[in-house]
Amino acid sequence: MAAFPSRERMPLALYALAAGAFGIGTTEFVIMGLLLQVAADLEVGITAAGLLISGYAFGVFVGAPLLTAATSRLPRKTVLLALMVIFTVGNLVCAIAPNYAVLMIARVITSLAHGTFFGVGSVVATSLVREDRKASAISIMFTGLTVATLLGVPAGAWLGHQFGWRATFWAVTAIGVAATAVIAALVPASHGSGAPIAFRAELKAVASAPVLLGLLVTVLGFAGVFTVFTYVQPILTRVSGFADGAVSMILLVFGVGLILGNLLGGRLADRSLARALPGSLLVLAVVLAAMGPALHDKPAAVLLVGLLGMAAFATVSPLQLWVLKQAGDAQSLASSLNIGAFNLGNALGAWLGGVVIDHGPGLGGVTWAAALVTLAGLALAVVAVRQQAASKPALPDLDMAA
Repeated sequence: MAAFPSRERMPLALYALAAGAFGIGTTEFVIMGLLLQVAADLEVGITAAGLLISGYAFGVFVGAPLLTAATSRLPRKTVLLALMVIFTVGNLVCAIAPNYAVLMIARVITSLAHGTFFGVGSVVATSLVREDRKASAISIMFTGLTVATLLGVPAGAWLGHQFGWRATFWAVTAIGVAATAVIAALVPASHGSGAPIAFRAELKAVASAPVLLGLLVTVLGFAGVFTVFTYVQPILTRVSGFADGAVSMILLVFGVGLILGNLLGGRLADRSLARALPGSLLVLAVVLAAMGPALHDKPAAVLLVGLLGMAAFATVSPLQLWVLKQAGDAQSLASSLNIGAFNLGNALGAWLGGVVIDHGPGLGGVTWAAALVTLAGLALAVVAVRQQAASKPALPDLDMAA
């Protein structure tokens, strides 16, 4: 077996996985910049349009364990390619959807590829590097997701404003074709394809208290993010007073924050996972709380949107690596379930934001609700870290030095 790559060079296969993550991230998040356009074109309310995000997220949550179980005995590269085909076809249906119901079904079809792609991709990514680089390898793959937010989402929003929201989904379909080709060319068939274990044994592993606690932390942490981010367009226009055309530029700031936070979170988790997990959630809760008053000042609102992106994705690598380390030999299933947990958090956040808007203090109260949800996740993360410390040496490399 070839030696693992040095600290200075990471394998090209990680960037191929990032290409797939870019496509998937674009289709998941681009709808947020088009909520008002989709709602007007399909003659539904803004809350119903927001459910297109919840429907996608719920599809990820349900599809991740089912597809992972169904494909557990297939080579992982084959699984990744099949998932990209599902993704591409789903976006094609979105582009031609004649009504809201068909668009929702197409979004759910597309979402089925999401959880298993990131779950299997995370296992493949960590298999390509040394032990002390696993969180960084995950962060590189997830960089595709952050670049999607930096470039794909604003570009998709601009395209939708100029040529209609359907043009955006045609463009994402083309991205899916290109990403499939890159994965086929660069991801080696041999990595991350260890001997499969019985599904019953996998279920037993992921049903353990440490894994379930980690999944719940992920749900609550990202519910806080999406309580705000789902409604970022109306928040910025109706609370902060920005013009519709300014939203895509502000999303660029959010995307820069995502990239920086994602890479920082990977580095910090490689240094000390036990500190990075609760620390990143604490910072996220503080940023969400600070957004409340900041939204009424335009420069402060832009700054806090960028900080939200940084804080949100600084949590991703610690959350994903934590669950992987708790799962033993059931890493593929646990990793996919954790991606489902991220998206269950997305769905819950979109729902909670809608409740606050429709039945609570309105758009201005969304950030406070988000901060409270994230604080609940932080409390559970502290419990998880303390339990893990008490059970050592179950996780001997929890606080390994970089």
